[in-house]
Amino acid sequence: WALHLENVTMSLSGQYECTFATYPYGSKAAKIQLAVKAEEERHYLKKVWLKQTLEIPCLEDGTSENLSTYPLKWLVGEKGRQEELVTKEPSCPAVYRNSSMLLGQRVLLGLNNTLKVFPTKITDDGRVFSCHVLYHPERVQKSSTTVRVFGK
Repeated sequence: WALHLENVTMSLSGQYECTFATYPYGSKAAKIQLAVKAEEERHYLKKVWLKQTLEIPCLEDGTSENLSTYPLKWLVGEKGRQEELVTKEPSCPAVYRNSSMLLGQRVLLGLNNTLKVFPTKITDDGRVFSCHVLYHPERVQKSSTTVRVFGK
């Protein structure tokens, strides 16, 4: 016996109970507490050599879901503030934001929504690049990658 929920929203959080009758022992019941999280975020560290191409996958775990069917955006964070770099809507070309000027036109959205920064500069050290995928109005998956730049 299983309960299948589709288009899960925060409102589905709560306690669920399954009750069924057995013969000859009478009814049996089981309870489960469901907590629906609005956001899921993973953090990563990426090391790159100075003047090389930095490539960051949107979701590091290589999720099997096709990201091209969901809206997503890449942001860059530095010194406590975040700015949008690029947004991508399904079946539309990527839109680069003014903040990508901070990176000197070095930003490109690659295959599978990978963020590419070329060439890396010492000023990229410590920057946090994050990808936000909007699966549902109430479900966002985030992946944040802190960059460490090394010189030879």
